[in-house]
Amino acid sequence: MDENWKKAWTDRWNDRFGKEEYAYGEEPNLYLKEQLEKLKPGRILFPAEGEGRNAVFAARLGWSVSAFDISQEGKKKALRLASAHQVHIDYQLGELQNLPYEPEQFDAMGLIYAHFPADIKSSYHRQLDRYLRTGGTVIFEAFSKKHAGYLAKNEKVGGPKDVEMLFSIEELQADFKNYEIIELAELEIELSEGSFHVGLGSVIRFTGRKK
Repeated sequence: MDENWKKAWTDRWNDRFGKEEYAYGEEPNLYLKEQLEKLKPGRILFPAEGEGRNAVFAARLGWSVSAFDISQEGKKKALRLASAHQVHIDYQLGELQNLPYEPEQFDAMGLIYAHFPADIKSSYHRQLDRYLRTGGTVIFEAFSKKHAGYLAKNEKVGGPKDVEMLFSIEELQADFKNYEIIELAELEIELSEGSFHVGLGSVIRFTGRKK
């Protein structure tokens, strides 16, 4: 990733997360909540976790939680939220390739609106796959390629403007090809997550178990 682009990307998220309010709210993503409550708590990783709403929820359920992001402001807010709920999360700052995770370290992974830059998103998925044990579960929700049309009509629904950062079912099948598919669907949903995910959007939801 180009260094100037990387700085601009980091500055963008620090600006968004540097406000007093939680940009996407303090409550967990509904799909993550629904799927996580079906699983026995273990070790879970949240990539691109931002202000910590999903990581803190998992910790409250009894999971041992690891998370990472590039935003220092996001980390501050996440640790504040964890403290408010009297739980612990291990929150690392940096890019995935520089973080100290081990093969098969995790029992589950929550990829919730983890829209990585287009040129690295599939390689990140493959790297993250190595950190999940056999039999482990991925829970994924993010905007689909169709979402660009929704965003054009309503900027409050949020999501990347670069269509290459959005997802297709075929991409998920390719990136997680060694998984038993529990659910994989493209859906129109009504979002109400803080002030940056508000309105109708098109998402892909995927829950898979690593073979």
